[in-house]
Amino acid sequence: MLRVGPRAMAGLIHFEGLRLRAYKCPADVWTIGYGNTYYEDGTKVKAGDVITKERALELKANILEKEFARHVRKSVGPIHTTPAQFGAMVMLAYNIGIGGFRRSQVLRNHLDGNWNRAAKSFRGWIRAGGKISRGLIRRRDAEAALYRGDIETYDKMIRYGKFR
Repeated sequence: MLRVGPRAMAGLIHFEGLRLRAYKCPADVWTIGYGNTYYEDGTKVKAGDVITKERALELKANILEKEFARHVRKSVGPIHTTPAQFGAMVMLAYNIGIGGFRRSQVLRNHLDGNWNRAAKSFRGWIRAGGKISRGLIRRRDAEAALYRGDIETYDKMIRYGKFR
């Protein structure tokens, strides 16, 4: 069974960043930890919430598997999917929501076996609040590199902040 690997987790942590006190993200939603907007029981993050770094990692891993990885696995079904492709698609789904992922050209092209077009389709999700976001461009380019299996480029983007 496909699982979110350490590279995809490192990418999520890199792009989400760590905030131990609740804050409003660019989409005006209360967020905490590594980009979580709710807790495992479905309770939404609210103003004044505070967590530890350990709790942030636990929350990220739990929500990622429960709410995103299992839905991405179901969405790709029996189509051949590499661990890198899976990790990249989970990263995308985490950022745009599972509904957005299910409607995405990334998924459609993946299901059609058109992996090159799927990798290019990550760039279809670069807007925040209706405006093109340089941060989302960098994030989508890293996800696409992981999806393509271009681990050297992906690692540089994550480890060294290249394109950041």
